[in-house]
Amino acid sequence: MTVIVNPISGIGKQKKIEKLLNHNLDHDLYDYEVLYTEYIHHGTELARSAADRGRDVVVAVGGDGSVNDVIAGLKDSDSYLGIIPCGSGNGLARCMSIPLTPAFAIRVLNQFKRGSIDTVVLNDKYIIASIAGVGFDAFVARLMRSAKTRGFAAYVNFMLREYTNYKCKDYCLYLDGKETPIERNAWFISFANSNQFGYAATIAPKAKLDDGLIDISVVDKVPLEHLPVSVPLLYANHIELSSHVELFKAHDILVTGNVDKWVNIDGEGENVGKELHFVNHHNSLRVLTRDKGIPLIIREHKLPDLVRPKRSELD
Repeated sequence: MTVIVNPISGIGKQKKIEKLLNHNLDHDLYDYEVLYTEYIHHGTELARSAADRGRDVVVAVGGDGSVNDVIAGLKDSDSYLGIIPCGSGNGLARCMSIPLTPAFAIRVLNQFKRGSIDTVVLNDKYIIASIAGVGFDAFVARLMRSAKTRGFAAYVNFMLREYTNYKCKDYCLYLDGKETPIERNAWFISFANSNQFGYAATIAPKAKLDDGLIDISVVDKVPLEHLPVSVPLLYANHIELSSHVELFKAHDILVTGNVDKWVNIDGEGENVGKELHFVNHHNSLRVLTRDKGIPLIIREHKLPDLVRPKRSELD
């Protein structure tokens, strides 16, 4: 097993990863190495090398961007992806029910429960495991790319600062080869493989990681006075109840009108271009998933049953 750590990801949970692996990993099951990324997309190179060397499992330690880098390196390989979430959003880990506490996420690896999930390929180049977005979503991801600090507070700060000034854009969506597009003036559009952005904010409540489809959420700009109603719907898994959201599903999506050229890909802003082509690749990524029937907290030493003393023994 190869463990790939982004040392600057998220909020710093990964700093004790080697100690946590030593204390929680099943060493009879795994022979492992720990590698640290040193620059942007280094995780892709390390993951590809690990797969080429025949490593059965490659574990990403970091946030959604770090996980995405590792997934890109595992493309067309037989290696399984493991996740130890140490970012701020952790959207894919949340969708897969992987605990956000690193020690418990390591114990999920010990279960060695194998499965597979879909990935989405954008413009025959970019791989998306969780979610992509255009419009305001991508604009904030672009700002976060150069931010000095990460995390939920920084994300919210950018959103509040730019909310009023960002204007909706016109988009055309061609679903599954249909000649007639869906035309919308949208604040942002999400293309989801998993169900959420991260931070437990669910933008695609019906999305499944293995259904062969991409869930599309077209979002109007919500008036400020409606935010107290709309925002809680994100966290209640019922964004479809908002009058400002439309939901669609498709296997193949062509998008025109991305005038900003930027796309949020698993939490990271990328300059992709004005025309976007999303294609779902069904069950294309091998993963280690969680068996919820197996407890992650195990009492190794059971205390002996207590025997209540007789009253005569207490006198």
